[in-house]
Amino acid sequence: MQPPQVYHADFFRHLPRLRVVTSNVPDHVLGVIPARFLSSRFPGKALRTLAGKPIIQHTWQQARKARTLSDVVIATDDQRIYTAARSFGADARMTRDDHASGTDRVAEVAAAYPHADLVVNIQGDEPLIDPAAIDAVVLAMHDDPARSMGTLAKRIERVDEITNPNVVKVVMTLSGDAIYFSRNPIPYDRAGGAVYFKHIGLYAYRREFLLGYSAMPVGPLEKVECLEQLRALENGWRIGVVETDYESLGVDTPEDLEEVARMMAAMRTTTTTEAS
Repeated sequence: MQPPQVYHADFFRHLPRLRVVTSNVPDHVLGVIPARFLSSRFPGKALRTLAGKPIIQHTWQQARKARTLSDVVIATDDQRIYTAARSFGADARMTRDDHASGTDRVAEVAAAYPHADLVVNIQGDEPLIDPAAIDAVVLAMHDDPARSMGTLAKRIERVDEITNPNVVKVVMTLSGDAIYFSRNPIPYDRAGGAVYFKHIGLYAYRREFLLGYSAMPVGPLEKVECLEQLRALENGWRIGVVETDYESLGVDTPEDLEEVARMMAAMRTTTTTEAS
């Protein structure tokens, strides 16, 4: 039996649209963008303005460009975010305000979509999310029905990220399943020349798996690493990992917002120059 194909996100960037919309794509893929108003480092960041639009709108617009998503829903427990989302035309759902994580918020929305095959958790604070990365993780999940979750990893290029505990590292099997996620450098580079991958926090789930996720027992590894995705591995479930060149850039601080604004301005300048 051949190992499942590990898709590179950039592969899908140049595919004709009709190559993706085929019977090989799951019938219904739900994209959910969880968004909270409260944030310890940057309160109200979802509604902070970036190039004339709230951050959450940029994220929603990028997600809608993904060719594999049937629906994109913003899930929030805050009336201000709900009202803003509805004002720019998004499908928004109010959720409970006592969820322990964004995953639980996504699961609450997924419960209202019984026809969804897969559910994609898209971070609301990533206004530059790459639609091709979303498509890559969805199609990799479709290729292997035994995978309960899918996510992304990028090869680490900056040496300082290897030892940075805020950069989560991942090691995979030859067929692309996660073996372990850690804040420590993995693997141990005894002989030199090891390749390191950092985890990119975009997730796809089988719907039924997602609905039961919060009820799974929390294991010792999740507790010591403070990494929620380890719950799946500790309970014996498979997580497919797709290699990507997408560099995740979340807006966690006002400084991050300024950096993303500079990047967007540079992108607009480049586009204008190429057009002229």
